[in-house]
Amino acid sequence: MKKKIAILNGDGVGPEVTKQSVRVLNAIAERFGHSFHYTEALIGAEAIDKTGTALPSETIDICLDSDAVLFGAVGHPKYDNDPNAKVRPEQGILGIRKALQLFANIRPITVYPTLQHLCPIKPKNMEGVDIVIFRELTGGIYFGKKETSADGNSAIDECSYTREEIERITHKAFQYAKQRRNKLTLVDKANVLETSRLWRKVVQEIAQQYTGVAVNYMFVDNAAMQIILNPKQFDVILTENMFGDIISDEASVLSGSLGLLPSASVGNKTALFEPIHGSYPQATGKDIANPLGSILSSAMMLDYFGMKEEAETIREAVNWTLENSFVTKDIDPVNFYFTSTIGELLCDYISGKIPGSIKKENIELRKSTII
Repeated sequence: MKKKIAILNGDGVGPEVTKQSVRVLNAIAERFGHSFHYTEALIGAEAIDKTGTALPSETIDICLDSDAVLFGAVGHPKYDNDPNAKVRPEQGILGIRKALQLFANIRPITVYPTLQHLCPIKPKNMEGVDIVIFRELTGGIYFGKKETSADGNSAIDECSYTREEIERITHKAFQYAKQRRNKLTLVDKANVLETSRLWRKVVQEIAQQYTGVAVNYMFVDNAAMQIILNPKQFDVILTENMFGDIISDEASVLSGSLGLLPSASVGNKTALFEPIHGSYPQATGKDIANPLGSILSSAMMLDYFGMKEEAETIREAVNWTLENSFVTKDIDPVNFYFTSTIGELLCDYISGKIPGSIKKENIELRKSTII
């Protein structure tokens, strides 16, 4: 099978983790007889520096002409620390979501037994945790009208949603719940916000079409608490843009590291796949960032292509590295392995070189340790 993949490396550690995903995809292509053609394009701070905009029109064209998009990260301290900046890297990812009509962000929260020691939650509360968060991507406060008063003493961020925006992601979430444990939780703030009341009304109407799915409604502040107190009560979580952004990052502590979590953004056109972590500028160029979030995102991309066995092969390889303590600095700050070493190990596993010809003492020579 032949597929065209747009590569948006972005900023910070984005290029480093995405490079490892491409290596893994190439190993998959070689093993299973596929052909992946990659085209790189600019986005974020790098695009601003080179073109003056966070999302050049050429980047949009390349993405629309591709079968899928593999995205790294955007963000740079020089923009974060400048409240007067008119153009910001984050406008790139918001813009590409809009251009590709990506309205649903799917974020699986997977718990790895070998990493439970990193989770602050009691082990007994972690048994059976398996959550998927459906976050709406194109509406809400992130895309609403924004104003700052002339004197700079007041500002407005408008939160707006339409019935159509809510309906389309709600149907996807219900369909996904039917394939899992038939349970869906809507997270909102319907006791305060008009937009949340519209969400609740629409979801209640649509729920009648999915009678086999049990629906629960939970205010976002309570949901944030329940994710920590009793995460295994959740199956599919459906929520609006900003709430989804926040609680999915919160839920990342369940897996042991933000660097482990992948995501898929789907809609009416080309789908986009990205790790949920940010650009992590402190680690840029040090070869220490965790590439597994990006690599698992590429596995979700293979699922999207219908390559189920290939996707499971990547997940199996990831499990192998974690079970054998081949991990990056975010997981083990003392005995950790380089970003590039993890990518190489995964490729070796996929290619069938493990556990045969590979020798752990050779890996040890490439391991970073702090004394």
